[in-house]
Amino acid sequence: MFFNPADPVFWVMIAFFAFVGLLVYYRVPGMVTKALDARADAIRKELDEARRLRDEAQALLADYKRKSLEAENETKAILEQARREGEALAAETRKNLSESVERRTRMAEEKIARAEAQALSEVRASAVESAIAAAEKILKSRTAGATADALIDSSIRDLGGKLN
Repeated sequence: MFFNPADPVFWVMIAFFAFVGLLVYYRVPGMVTKALDARADAIRKELDEARRLRDEAQALLADYKRKSLEAENETKAILEQARREGEALAAETRKNLSESVERRTRMAEEKIARAEAQALSEVRASAVESAIAAAEKILKSRTAGATADALIDSSIRDLGGKLN
């Protein structure tokens, strides 16, 4: 029953074994194995490349994080330095302004003192001129009857007495 040539299963079996024999004769299983091995190698290489790229990406990410942290720290340092410089500049400006105000105050006080002295000098000069004019008026009124020669002689005698 198994080897009955009239049975179609027998011919299917013969065709199957002939097909498998042809495949083996032409070394198709070796080619399939070789193609599968090549494909496995290509996949392995792609996986290795993907791991390498992933490791590079992680290293790059870590580098960027480190650089970002360094930049942040540098920014903080720059801001702190700028704050200190600003405070120092403000203190120096306040000091310079205070010195300038003091200097101007002294100059103004000196100017006022000079103006007071000048005004006092002018008042004294005016008082002296008024006194001279008053004395001249008094002298003219007292000496209206005396002559100029008598006044000169009297003045010379007065001077002579003071010199001795």
